[in-house]
Amino acid sequence: MEGFLRPRLLVIAAFLAAVSAFAGAVWWYGYGAGLDQLEQRARSDLALASDSLTSELRRMREVAVLTADHPQLPPLLAGAVEAETVRPVLQEIADKTGALDIVLADRDGRAVLTTAGAPRINHSGRAHFARALDGALGLSHLVSPAYGRRTFVFAAPVFSDAGPVQAALIVYADVETVEAAWRGARPAVFFTDARGLIFLSNRSELVLRPRLHDQASGQLTPFVHYDAQTVGGHEVWRLDAGRYLPRRALHLTLDLPVIGMVGEVLLDAAPARQIAFLQAAVAAAICLTFGLLLLVATQRRRTLAMLNTQLEQRVRARTVELTVLNADLRREVAERRAAEALLQKAQDELVQAGKLSALGQMSAGISHELNQPLMAIRSFAENAQNFLSRDKPEVAAQNLGRISELARRMGRIISNLRAFARQEDEPPKDVDIVAVIDAVLEMIGPRVAQEGVQLHWTRPAAPVMVRGGEVRLQQVILNLVSNGIDAMEDSDPKVITITLAAEGPLTRVSVRDTGPGIAEPEKIFDPFYSTKAVGAAEGMGLGLSISYGLVQSFGGAIRGQNHPDGGAIFTVELQALRQEAAA
Repeated sequence: MEGFLRPRLLVIAAFLAAVSAFAGAVWWYGYGAGLDQLEQRARSDLALASDSLTSELRRMREVAVLTADHPQLPPLLAGAVEAETVRPVLQEIADKTGALDIVLADRDGRAVLTTAGAPRINHSGRAHFARALDGALGLSHLVSPAYGRRTFVFAAPVFSDAGPVQAALIVYADVETVEAAWRGARPAVFFTDARGLIFLSNRSELVLRPRLHDQASGQLTPFVHYDAQTVGGHEVWRLDAGRYLPRRALHLTLDLPVIGMVGEVLLDAAPARQIAFLQAAVAAAICLTFGLLLLVATQRRRTLAMLNTQLEQRVRARTVELTVLNADLRREVAERRAAEALLQKAQDELVQAGKLSALGQMSAGISHELNQPLMAIRSFAENAQNFLSRDKPEVAAQNLGRISELARRMGRIISNLRAFARQEDEPPKDVDIVAVIDAVLEMIGPRVAQEGVQLHWTRPAAPVMVRGGEVRLQQVILNLVSNGIDAMEDSDPKVITITLAAEGPLTRVSVRDTGPGIAEPEKIFDPFYSTKAVGAAEGMGLGLSISYGLVQSFGGAIRGQNHPDGGAIFTVELQALRQEAAA
């Protein structure tokens, strides 16, 4: 029995030793990582305290510099005004800025004026005063016997009108006022001067203590006792300094050359140690329960296998459902495509109906336009016969030439009507918009004359190429001109103005009328929206809606609005063809 237990005890002892070593390594690593995090926090707290101190001192420095330029100081130094006249001004500055005292001292260091009523001491021989006499800003810190407290002293030169320094303005800042904002706050922060003396701190028990033990004297309390050690590259102090300082603290320093001091912080390292102990305990617990975790993992694997089987069954069932749903979706897509095809066909038929309706509206004018040349042809033919019978062939030839010109005119009108009436299924191509407008004006010319409309159209000398369909663009321009004529039924004068402008990649065609304008501009492109009386012969309010769809199919845009000078203006924007491509 003893032979059986001894190997097991040795294994247990070896396992416990390994666990202890592993836990110790985890503790050391965790302690170092915790100190890394504490260092970031300590540096942030030290930087914040340092910024607070330097900001306050910077404010007092600016007070000294700005007050030294006060216009009443030179007269006071020259004896032109009394000190009691200037003292209220400096006293107000001291009260508003929180300065302990403001002193004006002459070049000999004698105080000419003071706001706090402190004893007028001589400032000659002091570093800050000597620097001010040299024309620079002097700064020093000291325990002032005159005020009985620690002060920062700023001395700014007061220049005479001739240029040389004639005095120094000295501002005393109370250190306790600066400390009051963060006294007692964590962590412990203190600032040491070049002599190694702690001049200010948020722990009053550290103030005016020499940083090094060998600097202690009978008038100064020695610094707290501590032992420093290095842990993972960090300096950690072990202290015995009462309850207001931590027993183990991370120590960091920060040089502040602007004020001639070194900032130091003591951050409690107990949280890092606690986290390290917790991590070591967790690591030991993990190792001690390793066997149990293996058992749990095995059981969990079996459970996962069962769940995986159930999941596969659900996936197969869901796959069947998705297959059925996919088939339904395909059927719905096919139905939608069929519906879109029917919709496109209906739209094409509607466009064609709109064109035929426009032709119907122009039929009377077109009949008149064709009847006139026919009557003229008949008259010229009869005259040609008479002139031939009179043996005047040259006059008959002139009549025959006129008959030929009239025939060409009738052919051009019929050709435009046939082109306008046919359905256009071609994709957008390069079209001369000038020729499109000319064809529209030739078709609608009889109606323009019949309605007494003045048509203003300045035709460009060269073609202007755009992307679109020739027949569909004719329908758009014809709809806009026809709508303008309809809108001016009760207007006087009746003027249609067509303008063509090319701006960069776009070409704009504008059609303006002098009618009453648009009552609801936001609805003009809605299907079946019309301002005409119900049952009127002009249409059902589909012209602008059709035009909108046609322009959109070219990649262009159409908009309508009221013109500032009256009437409505519709603008069609089309993609312009580049000049080199057009050439």
